[in-house]
Amino acid sequence: MKIGILQALTGKVASIGKGQIRGIELALEDRNGKVAGHDVLFQIEDTGCSPEGGANAVLKILADPEQIAILGTTCSGAAATVSRAMSSAGFTMVSGNNSATFLTAIGGRRAPQWQPGYFRTAPNEENAGKAAAMYAAKVLGVSKAAVINDGDIYTQGLTHSFVKMFKGLGGKVVLDTAINKGDKEMAPVLTATINSGAEFLFCPLFQPEGNYILLKTREMSGFENIPVMSAGALIDRSFLNAVGEKARGMYFVGPSSPATSITKELGKKYTLKYGAPPSTSYYLSAYDAATLLFEAIEKVAVPGHVPGTLYIGRQALRKTLYGIKKFKGATGLLTCDEFGDCGDPAFDVFRMDEPSLGMEGLLLNVQFSYSPVGQREEDVAGAHK
Repeated sequence: MKIGILQALTGKVASIGKGQIRGIELALEDRNGKVAGHDVLFQIEDTGCSPEGGANAVLKILADPEQIAILGTTCSGAAATVSRAMSSAGFTMVSGNNSATFLTAIGGRRAPQWQPGYFRTAPNEENAGKAAAMYAAKVLGVSKAAVINDGDIYTQGLTHSFVKMFKGLGGKVVLDTAINKGDKEMAPVLTATINSGAEFLFCPLFQPEGNYILLKTREMSGFENIPVMSAGALIDRSFLNAVGEKARGMYFVGPSSPATSITKELGKKYTLKYGAPPSTSYYLSAYDAATLLFEAIEKVAVPGHVPGTLYIGRQALRKTLYGIKKFKGATGLLTCDEFGDCGDPAFDVFRMDEPSLGMEGLLLNVQFSYSPVGQREEDVAGAHK
């Protein structure tokens, strides 16, 4: 049984891509290496976290008529090109890491990049932008904010949702700008941030640009009292290894991290199998993505007349995934809506108070939680007042 895996295996997000593959491997291992009684052969391709890389990688998967489905991608920019190609070919794709709003839905309506057959267990980042804006306005009490993206649909989606929510709460966005991927000199955009009168900076960037932004703010006069917040792309051990003590006081918004008996057991299995603890918790969403796909395959697989043969209807596979309701996953209950969003859209704001405690310490230092389900919104221990 052939299944394609498309992840970023080179570049600054390679650690996240490798974590995704490991989450998938753990999901298969928990089924004794078989799906519907058959061994699974993964075809792993590197997208390089770019639209072009995604386009090249997906063609290698689609060229094999025996491929059943795709697990991936790591980056939303790659997903935009991959999802168009795989959808046109009748495939199904499930991601454990994509979170850009433009891939599924915005405000409950179909987003520009939505494609039939695309699903994800990572939560829609529309709610991350909302969580960041609510924390800035309601908890920190700032009225002027600046946002910086890098032109990627992931970072644009985050700043777009932040701006909309922040303005709705009565705040003013005094600077809404972008850098280019590959930029190293951040003084100009940060000088513009200071000159705008911003009291808060939201910059949900990738590495290395996110690293450069943070390090420069620590050097520049004027940022002493301007909180800096990034997002999930930097909640990774490699970021902390790169910036060290300079991360102290920085804020992050990311998916709520479940701490259950399931996640603890998976964490132990991960460490035992790979010789080191996971660099992020995102492998859990990859585990769920693979599990959903494997379950769906087993539901639609029909034995052929020749012993050992299976027929798997491509449209039947999609229909089954769209019908997933309250599936118990590692990250919580999963329900796939009409746009392919399956994950719980709950997000937390974290503060890095002690870099020596690593990402584990960061994820325990929750300042604020937000979920649109029932409009849950709460300050938690340690929040600014």
